[in-house]
Amino acid sequence: MRRCWNRSDIKLRREGVRVELAIDTATEMASIALCHEDEVRAELTWAAGQSHTAQLVPNILHLLNLAQTTIEQLEGIIVANGPGSFTGLRVGMSTAKGLALALDIPVVGISTLEAEAYPYAITGRPICSLLDAGRGEVAAALYQQQGEQWRRLREEHIISVEALAVELPQRSLCCGQLSATIKERLAAVGYVVAPSQRRAGCLARLGWRRLKVGDKDDLATFQPLYLRRPAVTG
Repeated sequence: MRRCWNRSDIKLRREGVRVELAIDTATEMASIALCHEDEVRAELTWAAGQSHTAQLVPNILHLLNLAQTTIEQLEGIIVANGPGSFTGLRVGMSTAKGLALALDIPVVGISTLEAEAYPYAITGRPICSLLDAGRGEVAAALYQQQGEQWRRLREEHIISVEALAVELPQRSLCCGQLSATIKERLAAVGYVVAPSQRRAGCLARLGWRRLKVGDKDDLATFQPLYLRRPAVTG
């Protein structure tokens, strides 16, 4: 478990600072953060495996305690809304929606792939963020920092590695959480995958851009972005 906080900077309860909570449970690596506007004040990232249900709320309470913050100081929730694992997304989004409803605060969903790409925005190159989608395919989206604007060039979609190599612009940088097999297939078509730098702090910065202009999601219609329907069992 990785914990990041600065004690001189997060005496939030005594300061009465309003904060946003960012939640990312899209994959086996879970991450949560407390932010004031676009400044990360406290962050916790851990290997959740398949235990998001049991671990998420206790870790949120733990992070609030570390940051000397009360739940009443939350003024917005930012959550990774997919693509990702069905269980992880369901847990993260139901928790986000429950908190938003109980506290009467806005909720904002941010694409997991956008949060994956954002740490590499500084390169100025087209960033193709990737996640394993099963069946030998990947979930992919394309982003780029163009001057002052962070843009999505290609929306989230599922694609084969070979087809992805054909559609990528020149100088594209690939990044994400991928199996060794997928990485080998990408290497075979000329792409090395940069390591995943996705964490809740990245999610929070993207979400704040929407919150500060009053943009929020409708709790009644807010749903995970699965891209592929879950398998029917039983």
